[in-house]
Amino acid sequence: MNRKLALLVLAQGLFLTNNICFMAINGLVGLALAPQPWMATLPICAYVGGGALMARMVGRHQLRFGRRRGFQIGLLVAAFSCTMALWSVLQHSFWGVVSATLIAGYYTANAALYRFAATELVAPEKRESAISWVLGAGCLGAIIGPLLARESKDLLVAPFAGAYLLLIFVALAGLVLISLIDFPALVQPKPGDGGRGTAELLRQPIFLVAMAASALGYGVMNLLMAATPIAMGQCGLPFSDAGLVLQLHVLGMFVPSFFTGPLIKRVGVVPVMWAGVLLNVGCVAFALAGQDLAHFTGALLLLGIGWNFLYIGGTTLFTQAYRPEEKTRAQGLMDTGVYATMTVTSFSSGALVTTGGWQWMNWASLLPIALCAAALLWLSAGRAAGTPPPSAPR
Repeated sequence: MNRKLALLVLAQGLFLTNNICFMAINGLVGLALAPQPWMATLPICAYVGGGALMARMVGRHQLRFGRRRGFQIGLLVAAFSCTMALWSVLQHSFWGVVSATLIAGYYTANAALYRFAATELVAPEKRESAISWVLGAGCLGAIIGPLLARESKDLLVAPFAGAYLLLIFVALAGLVLISLIDFPALVQPKPGDGGRGTAELLRQPIFLVAMAASALGYGVMNLLMAATPIAMGQCGLPFSDAGLVLQLHVLGMFVPSFFTGPLIKRVGVVPVMWAGVLLNVGCVAFALAGQDLAHFTGALLLLGIGWNFLYIGGTTLFTQAYRPEEKTRAQGLMDTGVYATMTVTSFSSGALVTTGGWQWMNWASLLPIALCAAALLWLSAGRAAGTPPPSAPR
């Protein structure tokens, strides 16, 4: 830990405050304003869809403007999008909220690079711990995000409009923190040598598996988390209970971060990712066993820990998949895959929970979990056969 990393950890905490509050309220705002119930999670879908559309643009902006200026642009976009969402809710404009969350996708894709920037602020042998510390800052978001959503619900005339107002100040606080960090200069591609192309990067097994684990792990988590407040409402549970469940879920996502890095160093990245797959299976089993507060809490807690192991494991594995001059392109490509998967699951979440119900959603989540397991088996089989990873940075 050093001063720069500590400031980045705090900035990540504010980002997750924004992110978790968005996840907690956007489905309910959508349900209140949408023309049809199945469209309830479209604001969440637009949020992650915007991330998918803008991830590669964010990578180009980072390379052009540098880390600090690039992150500052993202936080200004966050403040603007929250202002637009606030106005839209006060005007009862469903499509205005969708447009605002689509624009906010630039911020979420931008701030997703905090975890990669963390590895540039420490010695190479400390990168696993740096990633863990930055993602561990989600504990701050786990406490503040649901609390902010719950306490600001009736702050203004329209329900949840107050949350968007407060998130403007959260973005501005993040802007101050980022402005205090001096990031190392990014390696600029030499003329005529910008590194390997997209197709060549994607042909690497280690690249594909790292991206699949991160994307599918995030997709399953997003599928179930986005629908949880709606599903709990369908079961007659109050929003205060949904806020508590989301709070414990997000703590499950980020508290293990303080141990995941050392665990990867001790047992290896692939076993940790396998543990994430098994925890996701446990989440589904727990959710299918009942629909009371205890079952929602237990399922979402296991889901959070499983996401942590898959996401930190996938990110750590991914750092072996590109060369310095390929960094921003590779990172943008990975996050495009992650957010594209989240876009599909966000849309599916609203449709499944309002038509098929909570149990059908959990059965459906077994498919991406199985795909993630298949990817890990493929990587393990290649390593067992002695296939060298062609992705080692030079």
